[in-house]
Amino acid sequence: MINIGEVLLNLWKDSGFAAILTGFTSEGGWQNLVMIIIACVLLYLAIVKKFEPLLLTGIAFGCLLTNLPGAGLYNQALWDAYVQGVPYVNAAGEVIEHITFTTIIHDGGLLDIFYIGVKSSLYPCLIFMGVGAMTDFGPLLSNPKSLLLGAAAQLGVFVAFLAARASGVFDALEAASIGIIGGADGPTAIYLTSKLAPHLLGAIAVAAYSYMALIPLIQPPIMNIMTTPEQRKIKMVQTRNVTKTEKIIFPIVVTIFVALLLPDTAPLIGCLMLGNLFKETGVTDRLSDTVQNALMNIVTILLSTAVGATMVGSNFLTFQTLMIVVLGVVAFGISTAGGLLGGLVMCKLSGGKINPLIGSAGVSAVPMAARVANKEGQKANPSNFLLMHAMGPNVAGVIGSAIAAGFLLSVFG
Repeated sequence: MINIGEVLLNLWKDSGFAAILTGFTSEGGWQNLVMIIIACVLLYLAIVKKFEPLLLTGIAFGCLLTNLPGAGLYNQALWDAYVQGVPYVNAAGEVIEHITFTTIIHDGGLLDIFYIGVKSSLYPCLIFMGVGAMTDFGPLLSNPKSLLLGAAAQLGVFVAFLAARASGVFDALEAASIGIIGGADGPTAIYLTSKLAPHLLGAIAVAAYSYMALIPLIQPPIMNIMTTPEQRKIKMVQTRNVTKTEKIIFPIVVTIFVALLLPDTAPLIGCLMLGNLFKETGVTDRLSDTVQNALMNIVTILLSTAVGATMVGSNFLTFQTLMIVVLGVVAFGISTAGGLLGGLVMCKLSGGKINPLIGSAGVSAVPMAARVANKEGQKANPSNFLLMHAMGPNVAGVIGSAIAAGFLLSVFG
């Protein structure tokens, strides 16, 4: 005869509610509860405040799922064993000596399988392919000096790296992962962090995408401090028309040069330029459309949810996370300042023909940073149109952030 009371008691003991409540007297439960609240706050920011909603919605929901006790959707211990190369004891009590992706598919949960695409760098590279297919390198080719502004805007990456190391809280691998936030490139931040410091992936991804969404708030004060009203009023001459041949040759040449210079950045640069080549050839429109839309959307869902899954309470609720948030905004601000410094130098050397505001677009957030530069220029001079001029440094920043990541990976990877 079935003992209803015993069945109900066992049901309660196995529930997530019991795990959360017992966690207040032991480790784990309270952290899950706090992370569930944080996930709901992030969902609010994504849906109501529209902070990078296409990515932050998935990240927040992945965070929610991974912190539901008992669901077994993501197993941090399994990934720790994989990274450290130590044995793992599964739910059946079996000791697995060597963890592989096959082991993770067999013994892991749904989000563990999603995360394989992050750990293998598949998702960030596919995202870069979509970004390449949506990018027009014409403004950069019409004004090659824009490359220098994209390089100058990587200043925050290395300043934040040095600051993180000087804090004594982070090792070199963690500091490099934090520094890349300054590039304002979410896929690049995820790519580098998954290689060097996967335990920080959730915090770094949230910081990177949050600050990208806050570009219209972060950058204008820095622009106003570093430039004069007269400089912001400067009108730039129309850029030259770039030929189709130039646009086709450019991604091929960049891939060869950058991959030979920094082989570690070949996956990102290669996918970025392949996507752009699909767009520019004129004979692969179907592929370009697929990469820009269907593939981009599918990968965004998988990437964002998998990144959110890494936001396990025991990893996320630490002093390190707070430091990442602080250092991230420092990195972003200094990168903006670095781009503006480059713009000021070019303004001086050109005899006042280059508006220094376009330097702020040297961060990788395309096309938002270029739009902010254009908006600030129009505030100073309503007849000023800087958008196409700012797009040159903006797309240069995409290449620059990938090169910065490749450099850090070659040094610390």
